[in-house]
Amino acid sequence: MWVWLVLLYGVLKGVREIVKKKALEKNSTIEVLFMYTFLSFVMVLPSAGAATGVEIHFFFYIALKSFVIFLAWICSFQAIKRMPISLYGVLDLSRVLFAMVLGVAVLQETLGPFQVIGLILVSAGLFFLKYRPGRQQKEAAGEAVEVKYVVMAFAACLLNAVSGLLDKILMQDITSSQLQFWYLFFLTLFYLLFILLSHSPVNWRRAFGNKWVWLLSLLIVIADRALFVANGMEASRITVMTLLKQAGCVVTILAGRFMFREKETSHRLLCAAVIIAGIVMGAM
Repeated sequence: MWVWLVLLYGVLKGVREIVKKKALEKNSTIEVLFMYTFLSFVMVLPSAGAATGVEIHFFFYIALKSFVIFLAWICSFQAIKRMPISLYGVLDLSRVLFAMVLGVAVLQETLGPFQVIGLILVSAGLFFLKYRPGRQQKEAAGEAVEVKYVVMAFAACLLNAVSGLLDKILMQDITSSQLQFWYLFFLTLFYLLFILLSHSPVNWRRAFGNKWVWLLSLLIVIADRALFVANGMEASRITVMTLLKQAGCVVTILAGRFMFREKETSHRLLCAAVIIAGIVMGAM
C-alpha cells in the first residue's frame, strides 16, 4: 500500500512542478510561496481537531522541518523560474543520492545489491545529463542556465532529503493529520515573517487571483497527505521511498517538451530513462 501512496506522491510532484512554473509567470517567487502555503493551511483547517494532542517537544522538530522546507522551496522556486522545467525535473532526481546517504547513516537502513545498482544508475544518469558525449560547451540557444540556479536546485534536493528524514522520524510518534496541520502552520508563519522582515513587495490581489496558486495548494495537500500516511507505515523505507518519489521527472520532461517547447528534451528524457531504471532497481 505504501508503495502506491509514494508513487501517487511522485506523479503529483511532477504535476506540481509544472503548476509552479505556470504560477511564477504571473507572480513573484515570494508571492507564490506565501499565498500557496497559506491557502494550503486554510484547506487543512477542518482537520484542526485531529491535530491536537501533540506533545510539546515534538513542536520543535515540526518547526525544524518547516524551516528546512522554507529554505528548500525558496531555492527550488528560484531555480524553476529561471531554468527549463525538464532540466529541473532531472536535476531534482539528485535528492535520491542525498536521501540514501541519510537513510543509511541516520536510520541504519541497509542497501542490498539492487539498491547499489540503482544508485549507480541514478548517478550515471545525473552525470551524463551534465556531460553529454560530443556536446558543445555552450548551451542550446535560449537555454543557458546560471550556475547559481543549478546550485540552488541541488541545495533544494539536499534540504528536501533532510525533510524526508524528519518525516520518517516524526511519523513514528504523531499522526499524518498532526504533522500536516502544524508543519503548514509554521511554514505559513515563516513566509509571513520573511515578507515582513525583508519588506518584500507583495501584490496580494494578484497572488490571490492566480488560479495556478490555488491548484498548487490543492496538489500539495493531497500529495503530502499520501506521503505522510506512507511514512507512518512500519514497512516503508526512506531509501526506497525517495527512489519512488522521482517518478514525477518523466512528467516534467514531457511537459518541457510539449507545453513549454523546450530544447534538448530528448537527451534529458534519455538520462531520465537511465535514472528511472535505477529507481526501479532500487525499489526491488
